[in-house]
Amino acid sequence: MALETNDKNFKYDVLDSSVPVLVDFWAKWCGPCRILGPIIDQIGIKSLGKAKVYKLNIDENPVTTEKYKITAVPTVIIFKNGMIHNTLLGVQIEKNYLDALGL
Repeated sequence: MALETNDKNFKYDVLDSSVPVLVDFWAKWCGPCRILGPIIDQIGIKSLGKAKVYKLNIDENPVTTEKYKITAVPTVIIFKNGMIHNTLLGVQIEKNYLDALGL
C-alpha cells in the first residue's frame, strides 16, 4: 500500500529519505487518478524495504503542489536523494514506475 504524505511531512517523508521515493500527485475528482491508485498501491507492496511510495492529494496540499509545478494529475515523481529523478505523467503500466524506481 501507498502511504499518504502532506505539506507538513513532505520534507521528512520524501526529501530526507535514504531510499528512492515515488510520489503520486492525485485528486479525488480525477478519473485517471482512480485508475492509477491500485497500481500505485501494488508498487508500494512490491517495493517494501527498497523504496517508499506516497500519495499526495493536490487539493489538500497546495504548497507542495505549487513547489513542484503540478498542473496535471496524475503526475508521479520519483525522488532520489531529495532530488527529482524522473517524472511520469498520466496513467502508465506498473513496469514503467518500477523501472523509474530502479526496481
